[in-house]
Amino acid sequence: MSSFRIASSALFLLLVFVLQETLIAQINLPIAGFSLYLFALIGLISLEDRSGALILGFLGGLILDLSPTTDSPVGQWAFTLTIAGYLLSTNKESIGDFTTRPLAFVLFVSAGVTFSLFVYLFIGLLLGENNGSLARLVSIVLGNAFWTILFSPVLLPILPRLRRLSLTSRERI
Repeated sequence: MSSFRIASSALFLLLVFVLQETLIAQINLPIAGFSLYLFALIGLISLEDRSGALILGFLGGLILDLSPTTDSPVGQWAFTLTIAGYLLSTNKESIGDFTTRPLAFVLFVSAGVTFSLFVYLFIGLLLGENNGSLARLVSIVLGNAFWTILFSPVLLPILPRLRRLSLTSRERI
């Protein structure tokens, strides 16, 4: 992953994060909310190789950790999304190319977002955070999974195009 792609991906994630915090978080969806930021981050991670997925997971988590609305320990999101980036990139290699199978792409990204939220909650449990009742947390995560699956077919075609724009000539080969 080139330094230009790292910078452009970080800028894109920062813009999506601002959009998430200013607009999307203000919408009260039934069941639970929708995280456009996690959706975009996991979508970009799923398009990268292993080293790119690790870098994007760490950068994406760092952006979430430095958010003023996050009340978790600094580094929890970075650790969670680095783990998710590694596991998703490892499993992506067994699934194959997503450009020919959009349904697999939608399900993979939705499962990745859901997995990331469960890992975040598990790490919070290990750190002694009190996040609420188990039933409420499961309903939030599953509600987010529902909205991610619902919005994925509309939003996912944008991510491969953005990734192709950021590729250098050496990476296109």
